Amino acid sequence: MLRFVFWTLFVSILTFSFELFGQDTTKTSEIIRFRIETDPPGEKLRIRGNSLWSTDQIINFYTDRYFAEVWSKDGILTELAYELRFEIKQAQFDGLNPKDYNLSEIEPFFQSFESNKKNGIANNPGDLADLDLLLSDAFFHLASNLEIGKVDPSIIDKDWEISRKDPVFDYSELLSKAIEEGQVRQNLEMLYPKFSIYKKGREVIRVLVEEEKNDTLNWKKVKISKSIKVGESNNDIPVLRERLQYWGILDSYEFYDPKLYDSVMKNAVKDFQGLNGMEIDGVIGNMTVAAMNDSPQDRIDKARVNMERLRWLPDTVKNAEFILVNIANFQLDYIKNLDTLVSERVIVGKKYHESPIFMAEMSYIVFSPYWNIPYSITKSEIIPSVRKNANYISAKNMEVVTTSGKVVDPNTIDWTAKSFPYLVRQKPGPGNSLGLVKFMFPNKHNVYIHDTNARSLFANDDRARSHGCIRIQNPDVFAKVLLREDPTWTMEKIHESMNQTQEQVVKLNQNIPVVLVYLTFWADSKGKAHFREDIYDRDAPILAALEK
Repeated sequence: MLRFVFWTLFVSILTFSFELFGQDTTKTSEIIRFRIETDPPGEKLRIRGNSLWSTDQIINFYTDRYFAEVWSKDGILTELAYELRFEIKQAQFDGLNPKDYNLSEIEPFFQSFESNKKNGIANNPGDLADLDLLLSDAFFHLASNLEIGKVDPSIIDKDWEISRKDPVFDYSELLSKAIEEGQVRQNLEMLYPKFSIYKKGREVIRVLVEEEKNDTLNWKKVKISKSIKVGESNNDIPVLRERLQYWGILDSYEFYDPKLYDSVMKNAVKDFQGLNGMEIDGVIGNMTVAAMNDSPQDRIDKARVNMERLRWLPDTVKNAEFILVNIANFQLDYIKNLDTLVSERVIVGKKYHESPIFMAEMSYIVFSPYWNIPYSITKSEIIPSVRKNANYISAKNMEVVTTSGKVVDPNTIDWTAKSFPYLVRQKPGPGNSLGLVKFMFPNKHNVYIHDTNARSLFANDDRARSHGCIRIQNPDVFAKVLLREDPTWTMEKIHESMNQTQEQVVKLNQNIPVVLVYLTFWADSKGKAHFREDIYDRDAPILAALEK
């Protein structure tokens, strides 16, 4: 309250001076100093009722430069001020909200100053000081959000266990550098994630925003009771055809029955399925319909969420070698020096057994592995099955062991007892649920990459079918790439090792980082957009946080 009284008195004196002498001789820098020095300790600096996000940085930054204004010179806004305003508006293409960066507060100043210029009126130093502080605050806030993201993943997404990267840049130094070089955009771009797909993603959002402005379609969600095959009629075909045409996948053409799913539309559906990572079969199933239900605004929102996820991730370096599993895309990529050595379809955790998001290092391979069955599965699945069928253990090629590894006859165990002080494991062989090989990167979740005996599942669009581990389609190919530096590991030797009766552990020459991520949107190196279904319903909380 006291500060408000001082400020009101100060402004009154300035106004009287302006009216009496026809000009205001008070320097903008003096008003900036006054605003900062009269700020109550421990409280956020407020400009015309609006709290600044970066009060501490503002105070230190302006104190170091003796309170000299940044965004105006001789009472006139500089080109840098207009450039920053432009970059604030461009933040929408980063998936951020320009209003977070004082846009609503600064726009009236720009309009007023432009009107003053037109009418030959000098800009009020108090207005210039307030705008200066608002713009600097916007720069610091935007810089932080671009470098490490707006949202703290540890609060919003409990399943995201990759540590949010630490800020590297000093934003005060960055702003000083931008002022010295006369380059706002160039210095803000330094904060972008080093992934090339980030800038490509910005361009996708830019296009989507333009498309959304002209969107006149009805995007009411289509629901189907069964898959639609070519030659069949369905009342929703006209709507789906219109959406394919909207996205430029299907050209206009003549048809005699608008409800008939014809061969021309089928080819477009196959193209759509390919773009969205589905089985390219031309059948309109639930996943195909779900993807076709996404409006331009839905896609903008999905892109915004994943641009934020990219800002959370630690930056890779040019010579990085790592294994990347995008859970939402059901795909594994082994990357070295930005070159993809192998790309494989995978099966991931189903709903309620979701694959976690984390990083670990792969250090060894186990050929012909035992499956040490987690106690949760033993309790929920194995024990109830044995109670129904006494021969279940032997039929599934399993054995019961003590915690010290001693094999126990399952017929000597009371399977109805409340406690079960044993472990169950499945012996190596073609019926083993882990398949014939597993790839180990020790972690607290006991999640790893492995083969599977249920190979038909790789043909499905929805491959969220496991208990959390990652099943890989061609494990022998993956093993060959991992062991490529040792010429003795031929494909023949790998197949022999995968079909033994005892485990064989092979240590890798070097540990390889494994990164499990969850991206429902990305843009590839050619700028092509890829969207995937949010199989774990993780996008909505992040979008809500971005909107706050």
